[in-house]
This record gives sequence, C-alpha cells and structure tokens, in this order.
Amino acid sequence: MTALARKTNAAKPLVEGEFAFTSEDFARVAALLREDSGIHLPDSKATLVYSRLAKRLRILGLASFDDYCQLVASSAGAEERRAMMAALTTNVTRFFREPHHFDHLRDHTLPPLLDEARAGGRVRIWSAGCSSGEEPYSLALTLLAALPEIGDLDVRILATDIDPVIIKRARAGVYDKEAVAAIPPAMRRWLERAEGDQWGMGQAVRRLVSFNELNLMGPWPMKGRFQAIFCRNVAIYFDDPTQERLWGRFADALVPRGRLYIGHSERVSIPRFEPDGLTTYRLRSTV
Repeated sequence: MTALARKTNAAKPLVEGEFAFTSEDFARVAALLREDSGIHLPDSKATLVYSRLAKRLRILGLASFDDYCQLVASSAGAEERRAMMAALTTNVTRFFREPHHFDHLRDHTLPPLLDEARAGGRVRIWSAGCSSGEEPYSLALTLLAALPEIGDLDVRILATDIDPVIIKRARAGVYDKEAVAAIPPAMRRWLERAEGDQWGMGQAVRRLVSFNELNLMGPWPMKGRFQAIFCRNVAIYFDDPTQERLWGRFADALVPRGRLYIGHSERVSIPRFEPDGLTTYRLRSTV
C-alpha cells in the first residue's frame, strides 16, 4: 500500500456519527489507555469508544476527536485523561456476584484464618478492581456472618480501583433497594436505612473495609501480604502478556498457599498457582 493510500484509509471515518472518528483517532485513544491502565482495546471496541467519548467531546465543547486526542495527550489534559479512562472502563458488579466464590471463602478459606485471627494473627483480603463497592462489602458481610465480633480482631479488607470517581461512590456505601435485594436476608441486619429507598452499609461493615485508588499496572504500596485476593473480571481487559505479569504480581502478594479468586471467563496461566475450585486458585507450596 502506498503512503497516499494509507493516509486516505486513516482519514476514513471508523464510526459514522456526529464527530469524525478515524482509525488513527482510535489508535491514539487505545495507546493512551494501554499506557495508563494496561487495558487492551481491540478494533471491535471502536463503536463503544466512540459512543462513550463523544459525550466527553460535547461536555468539553470540542469539535473533533483529533482535538480531544491532542488534549488528553498534553499536560493540560491530565484531568480529562483520567475522565477518559473512567469512561472507557466498565463497572459492572453486584452484591454476591458469582456466589460460589463467597461459598468457597466461607467454607474453605475462612475457617483457618479465623483461628489465626483469634490467636492474634493478622488477616488481610484484597478486592482488586472493587468498582462501586459491592464486592468488598459482600466480603465483609461474609466475614461478619462467620464471626460477628470480627471487627475486634486484626482482620481487614483492602478495596482498590483505578477510577477515583467510582472509589468515592464505593466509600459512600449507599445502594438502592434493588441492589441490596441480592444480599441474603440474614446479612441485612448489618445495613442501615438511608434516604428514601436506599440502604447504607452499617458501621460494623465499614470498619472492615478500606478503599484506595490504585492502578494495577503501577506500583503497589502495600507492604504486607494477603491471605486471599479477589480480582474478578478485570484481567479480561488485558492481553495475555499483561495478564501473565499480573498473575505473577498477585503470587508475590499472597502468603504461602494463599488463594486467588478470578472471573468466570478468566484463567490463570502461570504454574505458581494450582486450581482450587471453580475459578479459584491456590499458590503452590514451594516446599
């Protein structure tokens, strides 16, 4: 293909709409998102990228995707670059999603950990990619159901997400009645009535969970190791080499024989883990 032909093809609209959106625009957006978050955008996501970012162009009063790409690539566009990442990342979650993981946690992971905690030990669980908080709060409710006085022990849940806006919502811990309907009735005693038809997480739940913004592709400041890590339906957005690096970092962050819970369409590809149930893995013993 000649240089002229390549230029002509690059200028063709990739998605028909209010704003011109070319393959070059898509490539620039995809490269920035990958650089910031490790997320891989295949060409099949072009329509999704257009629909989500066209809203940002309208809000900012920009005339083209070329203008938008120039903005988010500049130092003056750092805030909008974070907004772009938030717009392009999917936050689909609910209380007790993939319930077999919480059953496994309750029946297999927690019993020895509770014994350890009662003896004065430190227990830490990480919800990596916590979205709007339903996952870590489901973990906290599972802990409370197993041991109502667990808040008095050294047991805590770290909840992290790359999106500061969604972290703020998760920290607020308020949900509508449709969302909390997925919480088992026996566990709802740890909820509090909020405004209207909304419910908030009670103090016993909140004290177990700490929320922080964290990019899984960046440095991890946590010094201690975890007995269990939940990272579900996050790695599907990464390519294979990035997934492999992430699994290796999780292995380093777990205590010996610690467990990793992943999404239903994900698979751990490194030999440091062995299967331990449905989409559940255990760090292999080095002994």
